[in-house]
Amino acid sequence: MASEAKHPAGLKIMFFTEMWERFGFYLLLGILQLYLTDAENGGMAMERKSAADIYGTFIALVYLTPFLGGLIADRKWGYSKSITIGGILMGLGYLGLAIGTLPTFYASLGLIIIGNGFFKPNISTLVGNLYNNDKYRANKDAGFNIFYMGINIGAFICNFFAAYLRNSIGWGAAFASAGIGMFLGVIIFWIGRKTYVEADVIKPAEEGDMSIMRVFSTVILPALVAGLIGWFVPGNILGSDSTDAFLFACLPVLYFFYSLYSSANAVDKKPIGALLAIFMVSIMFWAIFKQNGTALTTWAQYYTDREVPAAIEKPAESVYLVQNVTNKTEEVVKYDAFFRVVKENGEIVKEQGKDIYLRNLQQEKMPPEGETIHVFNTELFQSINPFWVVLLTPVLVGFWGFLRSRKKEPSTPYKLLIGLLVTALSCLVMVGAAYFTDTTISKSSAWWLISTYGVITIGELCLSPMGLSLVSKLSPPRLTALLMGGWFLATSIGNKLSGVLAGLWEVFDNKMNFFLMNFGLVMFAFVILFIMVKRISAVMKERGIK
Repeated sequence: MASEAKHPAGLKIMFFTEMWERFGFYLLLGILQLYLTDAENGGMAMERKSAADIYGTFIALVYLTPFLGGLIADRKWGYSKSITIGGILMGLGYLGLAIGTLPTFYASLGLIIIGNGFFKPNISTLVGNLYNNDKYRANKDAGFNIFYMGINIGAFICNFFAAYLRNSIGWGAAFASAGIGMFLGVIIFWIGRKTYVEADVIKPAEEGDMSIMRVFSTVILPALVAGLIGWFVPGNILGSDSTDAFLFACLPVLYFFYSLYSSANAVDKKPIGALLAIFMVSIMFWAIFKQNGTALTTWAQYYTDREVPAAIEKPAESVYLVQNVTNKTEEVVKYDAFFRVVKENGEIVKEQGKDIYLRNLQQEKMPPEGETIHVFNTELFQSINPFWVVLLTPVLVGFWGFLRSRKKEPSTPYKLLIGLLVTALSCLVMVGAAYFTDTTISKSSAWWLISTYGVITIGELCLSPMGLSLVSKLSPPRLTALLMGGWFLATSIGNKLSGVLAGLWEVFDNKMNFFLMNFGLVMFAFVILFIMVKRISAVMKERGIK
């Protein structure tokens, strides 16, 4: 990490706290769809479309609750108390998932959703507050990049734990490890309290600011009513009841942020308006980026060559964690490359074609009759993106520093614009993967996924930490956590949209067209921000912000 001469001591505590919190969260995201669709090893045995809907709804709600968590922290609890409560709730939620029943599954997701609402916006706000000191102010962008690297170290290592634990013990052990990581993060946070206590300052409300009770009556309650209306509206207007309910529920919240802008005083109006514009275009980035847990996971699971080289195919003796194509818990009485019959107590309980991984495997790679092959766990591909983040963050921070020393560093809004363009290019990499691979008879090289994750990571580093930094820079001080919640609301809507788009996977026989659709949507957002970027930069210049 950078020296304390450039960054406050509290950044280290935020770094490791967030690292362990994201360890648990991304462990869950890495295996959630796999767990929901698993029918043979203790999963929920759901259809892929239903799993994508649950995945999209969960990550949407996870990023919707920060709106309320940020408000409560701003007005009542403060940031460290909110972070602690949120972390404890999330830890309990992960442990609850280990129980493995449907009621505890949904209750545990609820705890994680509520806990993240208190944790996520407030730790980002606390990081921003650490840089309010003039000594550190110029390094705020770099500080958020370093903080973001902590997020991705947790996201990188978690999938190896998940793969090993679900291979050797089961799904429950993987979920329990997420809870242990979360509680470790809370402990680190409180051990380092003296390094950030001065940044945990609640800004007083001003005349015209909405009280918490007014927010409940004018935003939360209408959102619940609108959500119920969306759920019970006949037919699925937007694909599923959960999608209808979620987007209906967002309408009162969106109106609240519009009213925040329309009622703002002359000093606050322009920066709030600039942030709302950024929120709007970021939706499309998240809609594409968050398909790493759905569409790209499906591509990795069924269309990517995951075979483990023979030299390292012993899963218990290597970090290259693998799963056997066959199910070791069942008695396989006949198995070849095309057919297997499974008996329990002498009765045939399953007849099926060859294992789905083998259905489009190149003929030259087919195992001989009576033999199996080993493959890398699908969730390990989820570690590629955070690996690139950890690798590229110092490079990008150094590059921005190089440009800054020559007074050529682009402003934060222009970094966001670059991020959208690069994200669009990552979609074209997957267009190439689909174009050059006949997925009916062969699998694509893993290098396609490695490459697309590498490209989108550059886009992510230009957009996600820069968005957090921009909210911290432009927000009126008393509204920082609330507007941080607005950033996560935009993330929430994008996440839900990612589930909706992933639900269209089966509609496209040619997967190249699926990825072309994603490319077009990101380019639309790029054009919108391109039109607005000069105005947003002017607002920053007016406020003396670089």
